[in-house]
Amino acid sequence: MSLLTRNDKVSTRYGGGFVQGIDGHTGGTQQGEPEDWFYYVNGVEAPKGAADTDVNSGDRIWWDLHDWSQAEGVPAVVGSYPEPFLHGTEGRRLPVRIECQDTTSAACQTVNTRLQEVGVPAALSSIDPGEYNSTLRVLVGTWAAVRGTPATQPIERGPRASGVYVRLTPDGHTLTLLDARGQPTRTLGVGAGLVAAIQYGKEAPEWVITGTDAAGVSLAADALSERALRNHFALALEPSGAVLPVPTASP
Repeated sequence: MSLLTRNDKVSTRYGGGFVQGIDGHTGGTQQGEPEDWFYYVNGVEAPKGAADTDVNSGDRIWWDLHDWSQAEGVPAVVGSYPEPFLHGTEGRRLPVRIECQDTTSAACQTVNTRLQEVGVPAALSSIDPGEYNSTLRVLVGTWAAVRGTPATQPIERGPRASGVYVRLTPDGHTLTLLDARGQPTRTLGVGAGLVAAIQYGKEAPEWVITGTDAAGVSLAADALSERALRNHFALALEPSGAVLPVPTASP
């Protein structure tokens, strides 16, 4: 909290433990839906109030004012990349493993190269459906290939279950984008990609570089950069390569 108040004009509630407003932008309701400030430390939603959270050197703090009517929490986001790969969570850097549908694919190699470029060494393996509480996993492959882990499954049920504002069919052939109120805005088919972060229970965050087919996965892998991901919950890619922040704007 002290870091925030040193840099911005802040109003609080509940004895100073809850941030109500930053620089004149306040929480409350917008068109009948709840809207409040949430914050992320290295791309992970903070489990405690700002007054009770300690930050470490190098941590990236992101405050975001958003509608939470469809998801009371968004456990992990991609918008602080290259975090949490560089500094981990809660002051502890975690081992990173890239798990690919095909470890020889261009998409898999692109993800590996991008992480190396920002100083993150990673192990490389095929996709493992098991749980790894202390490993940051990056799953690379079509949705049909990556959907089998405990963390990825909730994405098919929408933002209430996963915090990711998309819906994917089990066969992975269509990717429907949702706005902040859970309403579909676009449905993408062949050649669409998605970069998203999720968290299952108390496990380490899990990133998904996926698509409706191999072309979509390649587009998603190419989008693994600070410039493309900055301040986005997740990112969808059109077959043309155009980027679509998720949740999308309401029509």
